[in-house]
Amino acid sequence: MKYKYSKYVPNLLDELDMDELMSKLSDLLMSSGFGNPRDTDDDSDRTMQALHDAILEALFNGGVLPDDLLEKLFGDAADGNEEQARTQLEELIQQIIERMKESGYISTPPDLEPEKARRAMGGGGEGEPGEVKFEVTDKALDFLGYRALRDLLGSAGHSSAGRHDTRDLSTGIETSGAPKPYEFGDTMNLDVTETILNAVKRRNQGSGTGDQGPGIDIEYQDLMVAQGEYQSSCATVLMLDCSHSMILYGEDRFTPAKRVAMALSHLIRTQYPGDTLHAVLFHDSAEEIPLRELGRVRVGPYYTNTREGLRVARRILERQRKDMRQIVMITDGKPSALTQPDGRIYKNPFGLDPIVIGETLSEVSACAKAGIMINTFMLARDYDLVAFVRRVAAMCRGKAYFTTPYTLGQYVLMDYMDKKTKTIH
Repeated sequence: MKYKYSKYVPNLLDELDMDELMSKLSDLLMSSGFGNPRDTDDDSDRTMQALHDAILEALFNGGVLPDDLLEKLFGDAADGNEEQARTQLEELIQQIIERMKESGYISTPPDLEPEKARRAMGGGGEGEPGEVKFEVTDKALDFLGYRALRDLLGSAGHSSAGRHDTRDLSTGIETSGAPKPYEFGDTMNLDVTETILNAVKRRNQGSGTGDQGPGIDIEYQDLMVAQGEYQSSCATVLMLDCSHSMILYGEDRFTPAKRVAMALSHLIRTQYPGDTLHAVLFHDSAEEIPLRELGRVRVGPYYTNTREGLRVARRILERQRKDMRQIVMITDGKPSALTQPDGRIYKNPFGLDPIVIGETLSEVSACAKAGIMINTFMLARDYDLVAFVRRVAAMCRGKAYFTTPYTLGQYVLMDYMDKKTKTIH
């Protein structure tokens, strides 16, 4: 049998880290309308041309291609093979897009090229190829949630997601500390070895009661229990402000908030399956959305109806039977809207309207009476707003964090996991 060998031609796609590329494209795939803040319904960032440009930017400035391959591309261009280098680059981008579709990260409309050709022959135009849209799949959003979680925990000094240690010990199931003598009220998580050893020591010292037979009598004072971290069950409602201010003033605050929400969802689903997480959007009104839709949410020309968001969140949590119930609210603006009894929306964006503030604080009081804690993560630092947020925290035993889009994730995740591993007395 004869074999014919041909020259090996390396494929740039084989050298590409697709996971890293997907992370670099996360801002595009989870865009919130920041590209055109005046028109939040504009979906020009979902065109194939936008995807093409984002991949090109990631290849040259995102560090997803090895340096030697970049040097080769630039070298071909410098040697006069500019057209060859450009063709090779365009082929690589098309291969990446096809790989993303094959992997289930994006979906595109059916191939309409035959219809375009037919219309072109009939005198009609082909249309602009850049107008072809793509959709981000659930698989891509789940992957981006995992990467966001890994990156956020890694930046906080943790190598991977998991149950994290604290200094608080209690008698639980997972042993993580030295055994202790049993006291009334402790979970009967017996340390058998230490218990029997105590009984043997007591017998050898002759301090036992009654006739000592061949067996070992275990008495109350011999009992030892293992100490472990108490993993409390928790019901959380994540409230996301999707008012227009979240993408105004030259900063996209909503995309980082969505990224944190997806990371928290992935953390709970994979590490704390006994917990529950619900997502509530608040704007002119408020509504609960499925967690799988978090990555697709966009802001709109809305005001901030904080009270309605708290009301929806409270109703969700009142149905939960957990050790801890909390609301995690991410916002950048003051309450500026209110749902009236007849369903109409009262709006006042100027200052802290006493009517809006009063009704909002009444809802905060209702959450406190229901035993629901509110933790607010504020992306702005206006003086009046800071005072309002601190008042909310004081009323419901919660905390107020004044952070930025860059540090938001670390604050949210660390706060959540800190509460998960503290002893509840």
